Amino acid sequence: MSILKKLFTAVRGGAREVGEAIVDANGIRIFEQEIADAKNALQKAKRSLTEVMAKEMQTTRKISALNDSIAEHENYAGQALEKGNEALALEIAEKIGDFETEKAEHEEVLNGFSQHIVVLKQQIKDAEKSIKENQRQLSMVKTTESVQQATMAVNSTLNTNSSSMTSAKASLERIRQRQQDRQDQLGAAKSLEAETNGDDLKAKLADAGIGATSSNSADILARIKAKKGG
Repeated sequence: MSILKKLFTAVRGGAREVGEAIVDANGIRIFEQEIADAKNALQKAKRSLTEVMAKEMQTTRKISALNDSIAEHENYAGQALEKGNEALALEIAEKIGDFETEKAEHEEVLNGFSQHIVVLKQQIKDAEKSIKENQRQLSMVKTTESVQQATMAVNSTLNTNSSSMTSAKASLERIRQRQQDRQDQLGAAKSLEAETNGDDLKAKLADAGIGATSSNSADILARIKAKKGG
């Protein structure tokens, strides 16, 4: 029995851990549903408040009507007394007593409605405040969750692709080296072509001021002036 009990306890513990894991994994969704449930409850409370307020208005009208009836019958009783009909006046007074008893009962009910309305209004106000605060907190935790997930995704990608990044850098260096080699080859080919055509020697002679030099504008102008002077 002891072993079976321990096994049962272990199973219960495992189920609890699984349950907690599910709750943790769906924490935001659960929080959103709890807020939605609170909103639904709030709407029901508002409907209940409306019903109670309607009953309060009905009871108030009933009391007002009873007051009118009392005043009306008090007038009747007065007229009966004026006519010397005390028996009728007494009967009317009994009726007035019934009205006043009913009025007292309605006033007690009205007082209960009024107190209940005050409590309901405060509860609704507190619930609305709580829901707004929970909605604000929900927005914050959802934003935080999104940022953390994005950060974890970036870190995971960087860690996973660290070798790829190293390989990419190596590839870039190879491309640059290949381009530099090609540029050096083009430069060497141009230099060799100049030597083959004698262009290189001509350039060296020109730099040394040897050989034919190209006329420039100043030389041409000087020559024209000499001819004019001659």
